[in-house]
Amino acid sequence: MKKFLIFCFYLLFISCKNECQEEKKSEPNTSKKLEMYQMSEMASLMEQMYVESKRTKEQIEKGESPKLFPEYFLKIYTAKFTDDSDNDVFFKEKAKEFITIQQLIYSDSKNAISHFNSGVDACIKCHESKCGGPIARIKKLYIK
Repeated sequence: MKKFLIFCFYLLFISCKNECQEEKKSEPNTSKKLEMYQMSEMASLMEQMYVESKRTKEQIEKGESPKLFPEYFLKIYTAKFTDDSDNDVFFKEKAKEFITIQQLIYSDSKNAISHFNSGVDACIKCHESKCGGPIARIKKLYIK
């Protein structure tokens, strides 16, 4: 029995030693400099507009009239893109359409749901041609 316990202890010791050596091998190489992703002004603005749209959706669903048009939405005309070539005639037309619809949400509260969903449509139409990634996320904004 004593030999068996010594043998078990020996196996445990060896396996722990091997695990420690494997952990050292799998540690990431920290000598490389990590680069953080930096959002463009436009990407950051769209994130802000998404959050604001979620708030507006909640207000409308509660039966409240949206307060004031968020003036920072107008930065859509001047914000810098990750790729400047995306700021083309198509985008400028879609941006103008989006702003017009957004302003209707706040000025015509009787039809806020319709205007809000039209704004979501405008986002999707643009993203179908430009950056498709957030489309599924944008669709969640629809008011049913």
